[in-house]
Amino acid sequence: MSARAAILGGAVACAMLFGCGSGARADETMVEACLKAAAGAHHVPAGVLVLLLQVERGRLGAVSKNTNGTVDIGPMQVNEIWVGKIAQRWKTTKDAAYLALRDNFCANVEAGAWILRQALDEAPDNLWDGVAIYHSHNPVHKRAYLKSVYEQAMRLQRQQGIARLERTTP
Repeated sequence: MSARAAILGGAVACAMLFGCGSGARADETMVEACLKAAAGAHHVPAGVLVLLLQVERGRLGAVSKNTNGTVDIGPMQVNEIWVGKIAQRWKTTKDAAYLALRDNFCANVEAGAWILRQALDEAPDNLWDGVAIYHSHNPVHKRAYLKSVYEQAMRLQRQQGIARLERTTP
């Protein structure tokens, strides 16, 4: 599966996840543009961002409680422990950063890409370890997360294959 196919497939899936509807080309274009911009800015694979979005299954405006007492925010499920660092990076208040993470798709994806970059830097030369670190440093949690990411990648690959078949079937 090409990176472009992953981005476009993910853009459609994300648009559907965020209630944009099937005819919302402007929303799909915005999602794709945000993914590409975040990936480019932080030198991370856009396809991996798509996978993380789909594994995390967050939503705009949503805050999810974790068993450890923290919360995850928005589409990329950015953990609240990052809010202070993101606020400093964005040169804003913690409250403003929190609201942007919760309510702005592009801001949330940019922050998620930045966090992924931190994780990838922690695991040089090992993309998948970096992806696992995006979620947790705990080996058990990392393994479970990578399994989810792998399953999502295989699901997307099957969907791409089915879509190709449907386009070529008379």
